[in-house]
Amino acid sequence: MVKPVRKSANKNPPILSHEFVIQNHADIVSCVAMVFVIGLMVQATSPLASVFIIAHHNVTGEKPTELPLYLPGLKDSAVVFFYSLICVIVHAIIQEYLLDKITKKLHLSKSKLAVFSTSGQLFAFYLISAIWGLDIVLKEHLIPDFSRIWSEYPAPMYFTFKMYLLIQLSYSLHELPELYFQKVKKEEWTNKALHSLAGLVLVAVPYALNFNRLLLVLLVLHHLAEWVFHLAQLLQTVDKEEKFSRVVRLSSTVLQIVARLGSIILAVLTLWYGLALLENQSLDIKAGQFNTPTIRFSALAGIILLQMYLIFKVISQEISRSRETVASVQPVPKSKVAKKDKPKKTKKTEESDLPEVDQNTNKTLRKQKVK
Repeated sequence: MVKPVRKSANKNPPILSHEFVIQNHADIVSCVAMVFVIGLMVQATSPLASVFIIAHHNVTGEKPTELPLYLPGLKDSAVVFFYSLICVIVHAIIQEYLLDKITKKLHLSKSKLAVFSTSGQLFAFYLISAIWGLDIVLKEHLIPDFSRIWSEYPAPMYFTFKMYLLIQLSYSLHELPELYFQKVKKEEWTNKALHSLAGLVLVAVPYALNFNRLLLVLLVLHHLAEWVFHLAQLLQTVDKEEKFSRVVRLSSTVLQIVARLGSIILAVLTLWYGLALLENQSLDIKAGQFNTPTIRFSALAGIILLQMYLIFKVISQEISRSRETVASVQPVPKSKVAKKDKPKKTKKTEESDLPEVDQNTNKTLRKQKVK
């Protein structure tokens, strides 16, 4: 569970303590990022700072009128590190100036507040990524000509295309320090960290293998499905009467299943059919050529297993949610209250309440009856 960080004006924690770093992590990270930016302006440190800020591995031709084209390379790891710092800063800005102000007005419980903060961050990221990715897909003319996904392999990338993929890697990397900054519970660290590392690897591997156009389309489908899912999560925390959350949740489930099935179909068309038609199917690491049957089928198996796991996860969540709703709707049988037996009134009065003369007469009468 993620706890949103709020700066308290009354408490001043000691410098360099854990609470101080958590409260001021955005300012600290922005200062570190400014060191790289200032280093880019100084002539002595400009070559070193440019490694972290500027895109590398330019493969543009000699014509000056051509737009710059890029391929993946090792120097991209430095760029991913720098832009992960930018993602931390943007994360803190969205949390403090947007989400915290909304939650103050909603007066949510702690559990709903954590869900709202997490889904609010991912809602913003997936919305921006989906719009940006769709723009690149249209500029690359991948729709409706799907054959461009595997033709021209290994196809170099324009600047915006490469930066889009680097930002995806940077966002997955920035989620690791956010576990500390957002005070995530220790028992949830392992699952959260594995989820972030899995997202980092699943984008980095096809990026390094130059399956960039396929990766772009798969990311757009994934971001659209996740955007609707987190929209449903936000509505569920706010909509108490559930007028709109049920419709959005149902559409999210359908869209996620369609997106996963569409991803499997595109992966099969590209890795099984499209790239197999190309003449060059030899391994050449320097030229960025990884179109071999072993690599293709391994990537295809990984994509299919991932998409099947995501489909299974969606279906299991929907089944558990439907069981909870059925359990809440069923009327609880009222337990019948056992009628208490009224104490019978005894005709005989206790001997302790009678005077001594009457007590003696009662004793004599009893003895006579016994005889």
